[in-house]
Amino acid sequence: MLDTVTPLDGLVYRLVVAVDVEGYSKLDALDQSLVQSRLGEVLDVAARDAGLDRSQWYRQLRGDGELAVLPADADTAWVIAHFTEGVARALRELRRAGTPLRMRLAMHCGTLTAGQFGLVGQAPIVTCRLLDSRAVRRALAEGDSDLVLVISERLFDDVVRTRFRDLDPSRFRPSRFSVKGASYAGYLCPGAPRALPELVES
Repeated sequence: MLDTVTPLDGLVYRLVVAVDVEGYSKLDALDQSLVQSRLGEVLDVAARDAGLDRSQWYRQLRGDGELAVLPADADTAWVIAHFTEGVARALRELRRAGTPLRMRLAMHCGTLTAGQFGLVGQAPIVTCRLLDSRAVRRALAEGDSDLVLVISERLFDDVVRTRFRDLDPSRFRPSRFSVKGASYAGYLCPGAPRALPELVES
């Protein structure tokens, strides 16, 4: 299912963001519906708090998650830092309210376009492979944070290492992911990627 306002015209180079909820398939239909509502609220609140307009994202819905392409003028460092921070904060609020939600968040930058049945190109493929890797699933299952961020090696080298937008490279750890016979390099970060005192996970 596609839910998009801004069409993709030809081959573009964009930031791709994907999210997935832990344990969704084990829920009954009613709880799945509730989780979808909570996930939508988390993403909307995180985007709004980061000053991002989700109505301008090209969004491909996945039931228990979303694959999105951000506009060409998106500040990648800002998205990694502040959108992720907003997601982590919204998940903490849900846990305090007694309705916890745990999720994986993946980001990569590259070329893609729109096809008849969804996004086409290596950028969405790499993003989804990182999101769905066993290493990332394990990091979420075994960690204390309700959020695990995974980004591609390219994004880490090109963006996180710059430390723009208060990004902290020490919050990330390198990892290699093998998915469907292919190997990918990326970086894992539990919780928010800025090591400011008020954002450190308790």
